[in-house]
Amino acid sequence: MTFCSISSGSSGNCFFIGSDRTNVLVDCGVTQKTLINSLKMIKVDPKSIDGILITHEHLDHYKGVNTISKNFNIPVYLNESTFNSIKDKICDVKLVNIIEDREFCINDLDIQTFKLPHDAVDPIGYSVLYNNKKISIATDIGHISNEVFKNIIDSDVILIESNYNEEMLRLSNYPYFLKERILSDYGHLSNEECALTVVELIKNSYKRIILGHLSKTSNFPELAYKTVEKIIRGNGLKLDQDLKLTIAHRSMPSNYMRI
Repeated sequence: MTFCSISSGSSGNCFFIGSDRTNVLVDCGVTQKTLINSLKMIKVDPKSIDGILITHEHLDHYKGVNTISKNFNIPVYLNESTFNSIKDKICDVKLVNIIEDREFCINDLDIQTFKLPHDAVDPIGYSVLYNNKKISIATDIGHISNEVFKNIIDSDVILIESNYNEEMLRLSNYPYFLKERILSDYGHLSNEECALTVVELIKNSYKRIILGHLSKTSNFPELAYKTVEKIIRGNGLKLDQDLKLTIAHRSMPSNYMRI
């Protein structure tokens, strides 16, 4: 499989996953121009995208869907609750597939969904499987539920949220209600919570861990990386030996890899 983070953060989220004959996007919160330019960098034709998988109805996860799906005739996959919440905004999408089961296929890719604890109508994460390899994307999560953990524990590549540093968030100029929303069990995942989860994820097998959806206001890449690194080392684990740790860029392609 091939993976690339196109964009990751509150300005827009989009991730590319492909096999030998199937390509999908998980979320499409970027403009058509950004997507075309990003796919060109990894030598992927937008016309070769076989599906767009939407996690939930927040704008940074679907704002490009209407135009991109229409212009390139790409089917969109999302659950019924999410569709009902944005159907008026994606009215030009001609190929809508309502996800009714936890598992389905797009050509040779097996797709698994799992519920996310986030303040949306019915948010879901995705794992994509092909040829005994598994890539999981779990962002916009207020806490690591048992369902999230059990669905990503056996993945080879995991893009997991490391959204904020708690002290930076509390000292930020965000209004009080927004701080409380982010800190809640249905908001976002902190660097420390992410790090403790990573420790559990890598105890039994080597993984590639990508930290994503970093806040522009309450975090920065070096801090997120160092926080996870410190907690990993404190638990007797080692970078490169027990995991490969990287950061997803906010606004440009990053973490291109083949597994």
